[in-house]
Amino acid sequence: MRTTHFIPIEAEAEGVSDRAKALIRRTIRAALASEGVTLPCEVDVLVTNDEGIHTINKEQRDVDAPTDVLSFPALELRPGEKPTEDDADPGTGLVPLGDMAISYERVAAQAKEYGHSKSRELAYLVTHSVLHLLGYDHLDEGEQKALMREHEEIIMEKLELTR
Repeated sequence: MRTTHFIPIEAEAEGVSDRAKALIRRTIRAALASEGVTLPCEVDVLVTNDEGIHTINKEQRDVDAPTDVLSFPALELRPGEKPTEDDADPGTGLVPLGDMAISYERVAAQAKEYGHSKSRELAYLVTHSVLHLLGYDHLDEGEQKALMREHEEIIMEKLELTR
């Protein structure tokens, strides 16, 4: 059985460097560790552009607009709930957490807008997505959003990519 996470990254967008891919993997691993997920997991990542994420958003969520990141959880977890060995794929031994899609164009635009590095913005969006895969949400604009933001900040501190 695997002892590490499997994180395949498909890069459709231009300019996605090996360094960016390594940051994505490091961020996913840090977020899972911070949340106490110790089982080997699989998280599939697509790094696309605004057009690509717009298409996914329209097809999957019926939202006719680009966005920065989309998360598609494979499990129905609640915040703080961890996957179990029963969730693992018997063929691979990996727990399939789900998929994320990131607009690399939004990463650059938002980094400029917020006045920080593209690395920080990329890591933040990946962290945000991992928390969604683990059952966190922010649609209520209240307690759930505050909890999610608190966990994002903890993970970003561990990555030494704070504001």
